[in-house]
Formats: sequence, C-alpha cells, structure tokens
Amino acid sequence: MAVTTIKAKTVLQEQVVVEAEVRGHKVRIDEPEHLGGTDTGMNPAELLLSALGACQSIVARTYAEKFDIDLKQFWVELEGELDTDGFLGKSEVRPGFSSIRSVFHIETNAPKEKVQAFKEHIEAHCPVGDTIHHPVDMDSAKVVIED
Repeated sequence: MAVTTIKAKTVLQEQVVVEAEVRGHKVRIDEPEHLGGTDTGMNPAELLLSALGACQSIVARTYAEKFDIDLKQFWVELEGELDTDGFLGKSEVRPGFSSIRSVFHIETNAPKEKVQAFKEHIEAHCPVGDTIHHPVDMDSAKVVIED
C-alpha cells in the first residue's frame, strides 16, 4: 500500500483572504465582494472545481498512452450549483455543491469507443473526483488556543 499524507496550512489574512501553502507552494484564496471579500483570488468552491478539472486533466495525461489516445488537446469545463444561503445561514440548504457537471474536450483522432473507455477511466481514477463523490472520514477539528 502506498499511502501518502498530504499536509496543507491555511492562514487567514485581511478580511476573508486566506493564504494556503503546501510543499512551499502558495495560493491566495478570497471571496467576491458580494460575499465580503476583495476578489483577489478564487474562492474555496471555485478552487475545488478547479482542483477537480486539474486532477482530471492530469489523469488524462498520465493514462493517454496506455489507452492509445493521441492527446493533442484536453481541457475540462466545470460548473457547480451552490446555494450561498447555506453558507450564510439564511436557510437549511446544504452549504456545499448540490451538483457538479463537467465536459471533457478531447482533441484526438482515436475512435469514439476508445475515447469513451478513456473518459470512464479518468473519472474512476481521479483522486479529487473520488473524494467529492464518496464520503470521506473527516475528523472534527482540534482547537489549539495560541497565546
């Protein structure tokens, strides 16, 4: 078994700006102005959709040769339905996405049946997609009070 532990650190900056860091790489996360932010970066939900599309793209590149797919171009368009009333506590709707849709754009001369099998493999082997699609054991946050 090749279990890997991934560690991330997020630090709240001014207003709702957050700096996320993993392995020395940093990302600025913010909210649009209508949600209290300064719109200087993607918000967490947008980042999640982007992470899903990026993961699917990486899986496509990793397995294209195995499926004998000449991957000339590949991109993913994603959209998700999210009711901000859940986040804002205005109603009892869930705060997360209720649905996510994606479209794979694949420029290749491979036959349709091969591309369909490739698409199914991408969906089945994308770690971010798997994490979204299946429940994950998520421990309650521990609290450390800093002086």
